[in-house]
Formats: sequence, C-alpha cells, structure tokens
Amino acid sequence: MRGLTHPEFSKLMSALGPFEDRPHLAVAVSGGADSMALCLLVRRWAASRRGKVTALTVDHGLRAESAAEARQVARWCRARGIAHVTLRWQGAKPKTGIQAASRAARYALLEDWCARHAVLHLLVAHHRDDQAETVALRRERGSGADGLAGMAAIVEMPKLRILRPLLGVPKSRLVATLTRARQAWIEDPSNRDPRFARARLRAAGAAPRLIASAGRQRAAREAATAALLASAWVHPEGWAEADAATLAAARPELGRAMLSRLLMCIGGTSYPPATEKLDRLRAALVTKRLSAARTLAFCHVVARGSRLVVEREKGRAPARRSQIPLVPARFAAVKAWFSGVG
Repeated sequence: MRGLTHPEFSKLMSALGPFEDRPHLAVAVSGGADSMALCLLVRRWAASRRGKVTALTVDHGLRAESAAEARQVARWCRARGIAHVTLRWQGAKPKTGIQAASRAARYALLEDWCARHAVLHLLVAHHRDDQAETVALRRERGSGADGLAGMAAIVEMPKLRILRPLLGVPKSRLVATLTRARQAWIEDPSNRDPRFARARLRAAGAAPRLIASAGRQRAAREAATAALLASAWVHPEGWAEADAATLAAARPELGRAMLSRLLMCIGGTSYPPATEKLDRLRAALVTKRLSAARTLAFCHVVARGSRLVVEREKGRAPARRSQIPLVPARFAAVKAWFSGVG
C-alpha cells in the first residue's frame, strides 16, 4: 500500500475551500496514525501556501498514559517544526456515556482554542474506515437519511469550519504515509476495548460498501439544498430572507434542510432543530398558516408577502460573530466577520 502524496492531498483540500491567503490551520492530533498522518500532510500543504499549522492535542485524563502521550506528540511535532498546544479536560469525568462526553469536551476545547486565536479551519482525521463504521452504527440505531449519509467533509460551526479531508482515504494509506515518512505513532487501547460500540464493530469488520452510496446521497442532498438557498440572503444586520415559493415547491426533506440551515445561520446554533419542529414550521409556511411569528432555535420566523424572514430572537446576543454561512461557498464572504473573535 502506498502513502498519500502531496498532489493527492492538495486535490482533497481544494474541494474544501475557499481558504484565506497564508492560511493558519489547526489540526486535532491525538498521536494515533490517522491524526499524525494528517498533521504531516497538512504541514506540507500549508507551507506550499506560505501558511502555518498548529497541532492541538487534548489530554482527556481518562487514562494514566494520556499526559505522557500528549508530551510525546509535542516532541514529534517539535522535531518536524510544527507548533503544538496541549489542551486539558479539567474537572470530574462522568461514570457513564464516557465516549460521548469525551467527544463533546474534546470538540469544545478545540473550538474554543480556534476561536480565541482566530483560526477559521479545524482539521480532523476521520477516514474511510471511520465513515463506514459511522454509517453502520447509525443504521443499527435506525437513523434517517441524513444520518445514513455519514459524516460530512465540511461542518460549518459558529466560529470555524471543521474539515475532514480524509473521508475517502483508507487507513492503510495513512499508515503507509507515516511509514514512508519514518514517523511513529501511538496505539490507543480504547480502539480495541469491547465495551465501546465502535471497537466491537471494528473487530467484526465494518461495511465499506456503505460508504459510496452514503457519500453520493449526502452530496446530492447538499447540492440540492445549496440550490434552494440561492434564493436566500443574509443581511449584515444579522437577519435572513428567502423566497417562500421556493420553499413551498421543494421536496419536504430539502425544505426541511433549507429551513434548518437558515435557523442555524441566524440563531448561531451548532446543531439543527428537531425534525418534528422543522416539519411543523415548514407545513405552516407552505400552507400559508403562519399568521404570526414563530420562535425556533433562538429565531423568529415570519412570512412577509412572498418572502420568508428569519430574525434572531430578541434578547439574544447579536448574530454578527456567531453566524454560520448558509453554504460553504459563502464562507469567504463572511470570514472577515470573525476577525474580532476572542
């Protein structure tokens, strides 16, 4: 198996743009093979654009070895000329649901660091094998179409974008990338712990055949949603408007996605509203029964003639610094808004 080349990785990154001139990228690096390979690949990509990379390692404190592992990652990064920061998960740890809590804490620490340092892009090393496991787990849990589409390559958060450039790359190629670079890595024992669903699934063998169909479904839905959102506009004052007829004519799942993106954009939330609430709001808009403004996801939604208007709920913080762009292509147009964060 051959490692991932710089031209191949550059092509993967180009699909995730746009990026600012001389970009400063943050990479979540646990020290495992996946994240170490991503860190080395991103370092070369950023250097070719006169940018820089900061590796972020979260010391979760869940294992006695975690602090030593963070120090090891710091040494590896220093040897490669990569800036490194260790972030520590402080306080008491939950006794149940530890993986979910750890994941939430890890992303909170990573996102907070990026916001305080005005870093717009956080890269994580989920790869093709991870995607297969995610789809298989969600299928077991009875997830809908959105869940079965797997992880997205681009996730717009209130203050940054989370990027997953390696979703189409098998782990074996990442290991080969490190072998070629003569770079060691850390094996996390929790990856083989049968107490965790992913470890059990990994031991049984994930279903790679799910990946291609999941990716196609997600790409098709995102393209269709982006086309609908072409009728929408976000005003600098922090409110949005869209064509009501476009929403009414859209398929229900696409209309729901359109509304969800508008609400997340203006409300500044990281996750979409509940499906049933979105469906009720969409039905009221489509049947023209929205006689008064409704509140959802920290927003007021009202129909004004042929336009759908979404405004931030009164009393909430201004949307200016927490706005999520409607579609990735618009990120460049609003990224300057985040320059004052932190």
